[in-house]
Amino acid sequence: MNILCIGDVMGRVGRRILRDGLAELQKKYSIHFTVANAENAAGGFGLTPETARELLSYNIDVLTSGNHIWDRQVIIPYFEQSQRVLRPHNFPPDSPGTGAVVVPAGAGRPVAVLNLQGRAFMQNIDCPFRAADEVIPQLREETPVVVVDFHAEATAEKLAMGRYLDGRVSVVFGTHTHVQTADEQLLPGLTGYITDLGMTGPHDSVIGMEVEGSVARFLQQRPVRLSPAKGNPRFNGLVVEIDADSGKCLGVERVNFAVSF
Repeated sequence: MNILCIGDVMGRVGRRILRDGLAELQKKYSIHFTVANAENAAGGFGLTPETARELLSYNIDVLTSGNHIWDRQVIIPYFEQSQRVLRPHNFPPDSPGTGAVVVPAGAGRPVAVLNLQGRAFMQNIDCPFRAADEVIPQLREETPVVVVDFHAEATAEKLAMGRYLDGRVSVVFGTHTHVQTADEQLLPGLTGYITDLGMTGPHDSVIGMEVEGSVARFLQQRPVRLSPAKGNPRFNGLVVEIDADSGKCLGVERVNFAVSF
């Protein structure tokens, strides 16, 4: 089973990259299942029902998210319409939506997707490590193939999560920083890992936002309105090959290429 994991989809540019090129990429790698982090897909901030439906229409199986999922409150009712849009599982239990789902895949084996959020340099929410301990055995009762999006700031916290879950899940990939790391690997327990998938969006930017406003924030140390950038669209992600019977990862390949509109 080949699974495609797509780095944070940034605004209209990110959505267009997927609209124009995702089908060809899925064909090239014989993809059976696709997951994408979409918390910045709507104008660079949050997710709307319209953008969620658009992305799912591109043959994406599950959309994950992170701390920006609440930026647009209109997404909350949509959680009741589609369980294929996730918010981090370790938000308080009464939060809208769900943080884990099991869905069919093209290879005939269901795939579980778990969305977690880190705490280092981020808001103080429930422990993602203990949340994983609680839910992973439940997911593995339905399928051995478990994909984890760990939306976190600190490299060390992401590495720790990868090692903590090694052998218990198929792949752990980091999101949130919008900068792809070059540490894709198979961990000793045959769990695929990368610290951050990167960003599918405009790379002539500061993590997807126009350079001028982003620099002004640091120089002036006061709020500056940010707008999504447009230049140098690139796709960032990871392809993992999974043994569908055991859930073990057999191979990882980092994907990073420029796109022409």
